[in-house]
Amino acid sequence: MAKEDPPSTSKDLQELQKKLSLLVESIQNNSKVVAFMKSLVGQYLDRHPFLALSVLVFVAMSAVPVGFFLLIVVLTSLAAFVGVILLEGLVISVGGLSLLCVLCGLSFVSLIMSGTIIVSYIVVSSLVNYWFPPRD
Repeated sequence: MAKEDPPSTSKDLQELQKKLSLLVESIQNNSKVVAFMKSLVGQYLDRHPFLALSVLVFVAMSAVPVGFFLLIVVLTSLAAFVGVILLEGLVISVGGLSLLCVLCGLSFVSLIMSGTIIVSYIVVSSLVNYWFPPRD
């Protein structure tokens, strides 16, 4: 039974590789992606993939704190219309400083996660290439 697993696994990996290549091709042929990649920012990020991954991780991780901050701003603005102007300034100042601290921490965490993802990708791809060498 152990002899049947490698061909099945190899076949599954080839099927997965085919699906992933179709997905990547469809993303690369998207008109918005093509337009972005022709811009200066897109070309710069294409030449610096670690920076692009770090920016992506940072943006994804900072969406929730920024959303909470904007919610607090809107709620305190509504409270200011009722007459709590001093409280609004205090809460927005404290919220802004808190957001600054959270975003600084998230930028550090995103750099660490990007490095971990890059190292994991290199290790996994090396192991897959070692265990299942490409056929010529």
